[in-house]
Amino acid sequence: MTVAQIMEKMILFSDGNRKSINHFMKVWTYAKTIGEQEGLDEETLFVLEATAIVHDIACPMCREKYGHCQGPVQEKEGAAMVYDFFSDCGLTAEQVDRISYLVGHHHTVSMVDGPDYQILLEADYLVNSDEKDVSAENVIHTRDAWFKTETGIRLLNSNFGIK
Repeated sequence: MTVAQIMEKMILFSDGNRKSINHFMKVWTYAKTIGEQEGLDEETLFVLEATAIVHDIACPMCREKYGHCQGPVQEKEGAAMVYDFFSDCGLTAEQVDRISYLVGHHHTVSMVDGPDYQILLEADYLVNSDEKDVSAENVIHTRDAWFKTETGIRLLNSNFGIK
């Protein structure tokens, strides 16, 4: 399955929730941009892109089940949902395992174990900080605390006019 096919499947899965669709499309765009600029190999970039598309797969279910979709419940529920979502997509078991792991940790900044994980965190923060109108002080703190890629730092600084 191609990235475009995964994107279409996730759009259909989102069932008209334009806010969710726009969110994951923006996260995917940043993840792809950072991944390419940072020189990820083709396999790692594919897994990163697939993960960026499905990273919030559990949000609708979490809103219904818990009344919210905060990070810990998203991670818990989303990791399991990835296996069902990709069951008919022709991905390898290793790819699906990694996507599940990343979805299950995409709000956990203390366990980064690879460039795909780091870039996913940065891409999601780039979008969330804009969507939630985060203060410049928070942006600078977050950048200094856990942004690692040169591209992610450049994009964050540019987005918020930080010199």
